Amino acid sequence: MRNACLFAAPLFLLASPAIAQDAPMPEAARAIINAAIADGDADDVEAVVYAARTAFPDSATQIDTVWSEYQAQQAALAAEQAAAAEAEIRQAGLFDNWSGQGQIGGFQASGNSDEIGISAALELNREGIDWEHRLRASADYRRTDGVTSREQFLARYEPRYQINERLFAFGLAQYERNTRQGFSGRYAVSGGLGYKLIDTDTMDLSIKAGPAYRVTEFVDGTSTSRLAGLFGLDFDWQLSDSIKLTQDANSTVETGSEALLIVDSTNTSLSAITGVEAGISDSLTARLAWAIEYDSNPPAGSVSTDTITRFTLIYGF
Repeated sequence: MRNACLFAAPLFLLASPAIAQDAPMPEAARAIINAAIADGDADDVEAVVYAARTAFPDSATQIDTVWSEYQAQQAALAAEQAAAAEAEIRQAGLFDNWSGQGQIGGFQASGNSDEIGISAALELNREGIDWEHRLRASADYRRTDGVTSREQFLARYEPRYQINERLFAFGLAQYERNTRQGFSGRYAVSGGLGYKLIDTDTMDLSIKAGPAYRVTEFVDGTSTSRLAGLFGLDFDWQLSDSIKLTQDANSTVETGSEALLIVDSTNTSLSAITGVEAGISDSLTARLAWAIEYDSNPPAGSVSTDTITRFTLIYGF
């Protein structure tokens, strides 16, 4: 039904008298062009038109007219569909047009040691005309012989406003908990500008930067609050139809100062995740990821660098 409606105009054109004064279009050429148009594949139509023009040069003017009319109708149809999609987005409710993916992995071991661990993450994304909203939550938990050996949680919300095709403004609100790194809670708010360095069908690369304010609550009960600067990088590369390389990094350079040029302690933290994804089905993906968490000035008893390698299954929706 859809193909019949979309290509009614070109089919009518083929049945009408020749506009140009050249040899009539042979019925064979008319039939194969009509069949290609009915099939609905623009590339096939172009190939058939080229073949017909080559085979019947005396009817080239008629064939070119058919091709021009077909292209004009396709352009009008694309504009109509784009306008309808934009109207749908503008009328969408708060909980409409969200997409995302969830991933989960875990393990359990017994014998010389009793261990249990779980890794889970949820990412949601909503794209509008100018606005984009990104939500992410993740958790890593491990318990060995009755003692919690890893407890890491992350929740992040990032709205973006697209100023033009490349430049965007962003906001960021983030909560972290990582007892291995020495803090029971770390809260950060930030905002600034970003720029899309690469934006193609197979590769995306963007950077962002802006001021931030961060509050850290340590496991020993103390806390600090400082102004900071946030720098971020997002990179995605579709290597093939089923394999994708991702790189997401956020670096926060934190400084503390008071009047009289008294230099307070400084801390630089880096969170980076590199992953490779391979499609299993339309909605299921396998992912191998390597993550690093770095704090240049950790509390006493903690090390600066934490790394973890994960293999998870991702379900997209």
